[in-house]
Amino acid sequence: MDNIESRGNSEVVIAVLTFKRPDDIARIIPLLIEQAVSITPSASVLVVDNDPDGGAREDVAQASGGSDLVRYVHEPTPGIAAARNKALEEAGGARYLVFIDDDETPFPNWLRLLMTTLRDTGAQAVVGSVVSDYEIPLTDWVKAGRFFDRRRLPTGTDVSVAATNNLLLDVNWVNSIGLRFDNHFGVTGGSDTLFTRQLHVAGGRMVWNDEAEVIDRVPAKRTHAKWVLQRAYRSGNGWSRVSLYMAGSGAHIGLRARLVGRGLIRLVGGSTRALLGLLTRDMTHQAKGLRTACRGAGLLLGALGQHYSEYRR
Repeated sequence: MDNIESRGNSEVVIAVLTFKRPDDIARIIPLLIEQAVSITPSASVLVVDNDPDGGAREDVAQASGGSDLVRYVHEPTPGIAAARNKALEEAGGARYLVFIDDDETPFPNWLRLLMTTLRDTGAQAVVGSVVSDYEIPLTDWVKAGRFFDRRRLPTGTDVSVAATNNLLLDVNWVNSIGLRFDNHFGVTGGSDTLFTRQLHVAGGRMVWNDEAEVIDRVPAKRTHAKWVLQRAYRSGNGWSRVSLYMAGSGAHIGLRARLVGRGLIRLVGGSTRALLGLLTRDMTHQAKGLRTACRGAGLLLGALGQHYSEYRR
């Protein structure tokens, strides 16, 4: 067991965070080992287990097949922010850290493409694209609302915010400005939004690579109307919270008022569109209207201090 906990000396660390997902760990670790051996400089895989009981230890040992490229660490503090910070801490002397979710599948050359873009552009971060793959077919209603549409941008496009489901970081630069994921957002979600917005504000450049793709496997329970509308709500809620937090204690009432106003516009406009869709039996207006209304409600209530706890256990 010692070999999966020893500190490595690789220049690139691929970090995958996990919480009670043994099947995902068994599937993704061999794929990440393949990615690690495919590039120069040296690369390794780091698994951060956020289960307080450390339940993934044996799963990682089995999935790694004794490979010295895989390292296991335990972060018992609940919340995704603590696990992300553990990855930054355990990257050790590595120059680069790549985040990928445990339920994703990287395309061939994924890691190489991320690294090439970072070197060619001199950026401090590179963001790759995410492609959804559904366990069951989406309903016509969810399709009409385009709830799973993800952004696709030309490679080389500068961006100002990103998630950590496909993100390469220059660890030296991140450490030089003392940037970390904020535990205030540990169970509510949004710590990656805050982190990347702060990176951008601090002068860090984030560049998009559209070919560095990962597949996100969407389980059936996340394809129904209730879940996708909740996601729209928490997206708006998180944006308000992050915006207010970045403004600091000196945030004036004007920012809160603007967020409330934007939320109200979306809430009223989306509800009106949904009602129109109901009256005209137009599924697209119904679904898109409700999506906009839920995001608006999230913006509004987030500005008024209500928090949605995405990672509550």
